[in-house]
Amino acid sequence: MTPPFLTSPLLAAPNLVHGFFGRAGGVSTGVYASLNVGPGSDDRPDDVKENRRRCAAALGCDADRLVTNYQIHSAEVVIVDAAWPGAPAKADGLVTQTRDLVLGVLAADCMAWLLADPKAGVIGAAHAGWRGALAGVLENTVAAMERLGADRCDIRAALGPCLQQSNFEVGLDLVGAFTEKFTDAETFFTPGKSTKKRQLDLAGFGAWRLRQSGVSQIDDLGHCTLAAPEAYFSYRASRRRAETDYGRNLSAIVIR
Repeated sequence: MTPPFLTSPLLAAPNLVHGFFGRAGGVSTGVYASLNVGPGSDDRPDDVKENRRRCAAALGCDADRLVTNYQIHSAEVVIVDAAWPGAPAKADGLVTQTRDLVLGVLAADCMAWLLADPKAGVIGAAHAGWRGALAGVLENTVAAMERLGADRCDIRAALGPCLQQSNFEVGLDLVGAFTEKFTDAETFFTPGKSTKKRQLDLAGFGAWRLRQSGVSQIDDLGHCTLAAPEAYFSYRASRRRAETDYGRNLSAIVIR
């Protein structure tokens, strides 16, 4: 079975293939049903391996060409030209100019950004929760792409399913963390259900950081993981159901 996936028209180019995958089309069972691609979960390793194979095949690539990081909610970005020979790097951004190498992001509410400069033949993928976004992972991904010859003015960036503002409730401490670093960040918070809560527009913040980095071509697919837990893995949804673990969605891009 070929798992379904979403695409962004902004990343449509003859030398690009990409996809934002959800839960459908895999072999995992239970809380991981069905397309869990997270090696860091407690899912059966063989099921995760098969799910990753299916995703790679859907993009027209071999599974051993799919590269994902050991994500740590950081600003770390690595430039790669081959699949990991052993353990993956501890980082949250990936950049390459190597053809047929699939860059992937694993997420279950966090932002998954896919970036490309089709003219230069350079692509990037970034996992950005609020910690990574605040630390600068998006800016660092753009800078790493530039080191490989990309032009910021030509970079296109698309955001897949993630936790959207209407469902992203946070405490006042998070407001302070953002505004301490970026005074203008207050605009990405709206009143919450109580005076001690706010709703964070992390997607908007991520797009703002990209624009501040010189990237003007940006697309947000607008899908919320928590609003559709039957379609996407969601950490917050799993917590609400008192589940002990959760699966991960894959967002991936490859340059031909």
